[in-house]
Amino acid sequence: MHRVGSAGNTNNSVRPRKEKRLKHCAGINCLKVLKATVSDGCDYLFTGSRDGTLKRWALSEDSATCSATFESHVDWVNDAVLAGDRTLVSCSSDTTLKTWNCLSDGTCTKTLRQHSDYVICLAAAEKNSNVVASGGLGGEVFIWDVEAALTPVSKSGDAMEDDCSNGVNGSTNSLPVTSLRTISSSNSISAHTSQSHGYVPVGAKGHKESVYALAMNDSGTRLVSGGTEKVVRVWDPRTGSKAMKLRGHTDNIRALLLDSTGRYCLSGSSDSRLWDLGMQRCVHSYAVHTDSVWALASTPTFSHVYSGGRDLSLYLTDLATRESILLCTKEHPILQLALHDDSIWAATTDSSVHRWPAEAHNPQKVFQRGGSFLAGNLSFSRARVSLEGPTLVSASL
Repeated sequence: MHRVGSAGNTNNSVRPRKEKRLKHCAGINCLKVLKATVSDGCDYLFTGSRDGTLKRWALSEDSATCSATFESHVDWVNDAVLAGDRTLVSCSSDTTLKTWNCLSDGTCTKTLRQHSDYVICLAAAEKNSNVVASGGLGGEVFIWDVEAALTPVSKSGDAMEDDCSNGVNGSTNSLPVTSLRTISSSNSISAHTSQSHGYVPVGAKGHKESVYALAMNDSGTRLVSGGTEKVVRVWDPRTGSKAMKLRGHTDNIRALLLDSTGRYCLSGSSDSRLWDLGMQRCVHSYAVHTDSVWALASTPTFSHVYSGGRDLSLYLTDLATRESILLCTKEHPILQLALHDDSIWAATTDSSVHRWPAEAHNPQKVFQRGGSFLAGNLSFSRARVSLEGPTLVSASL
């Protein structure tokens, strides 16, 4: 375990609560943008780090200000998703998921324990705030009902102590571990709750090997997963049944995207592949990067994709024409991407987050600079000519 000290966990703390770090002190594994629900509201960026904390940043046109630190995990924070307008769900190498009031001063409302190993990835249904999926190194894929997790129940004193390891156990935060559905490779499914609430979970496993990536469509009717088995598995998260298995990658799958309808899937490995799930076949392959693709983010219409990874580079690719352009090269591998209006935030193994202009609503403007190439047809050295021309201006946390 990459165990870290947390001010919210007194048994493992190595720094006092009074110390408030405005920046992360280790690599940033995940990003999530929360758009304001009112016209004069503030947009927020949430970051999760290898230092075991999450942070909330208030975004303005030219700056980002840290407004809260979320401390309770005792190991790397590996991923985070938003469920509804106020619930942030995070997962960690400490094998837990945690729920937070994302607009609070850092209140953990629940600790969810079900995974047997590091929890690596999460996926949420944008238009169905009750559904969140989690996957990890134990090969399990769990589908969580967030609404059930946030329904108060009467509990024993021992159960209340397990609400959240940062000591949030008052009556207003007395929340149950959610009921969940466990997906197994044999299509068996069972509903159960935490043993601390009197229920014994069924030990049905998911993948035969580690799960590195998950994605879900907006309505929560389709879930895709991938990992060290090098195949994309497609599930119906409403029933837990397996719909199909897609083969073609020759390396670990590290990133996945689904379009809003759930018909098209983009997977990132040593190359990127676009799948038509209705036809159950690969439509395009994009050999853009010189090393593994670790991060993907699509434009709202799913017409273009931004990709980053181990080769330190950020590319923009037209999914229909396969035209690609190199946007920038970082000093560290890119772990996750998040679009925000016409900018894109990039998280790396460094402790900083960088923002770059992206033209997400009109990506063709980027290609007008020149220097683009057909994905897979040019060498990396020739692709770098796309850096020539107007200098990109970046902002960082």
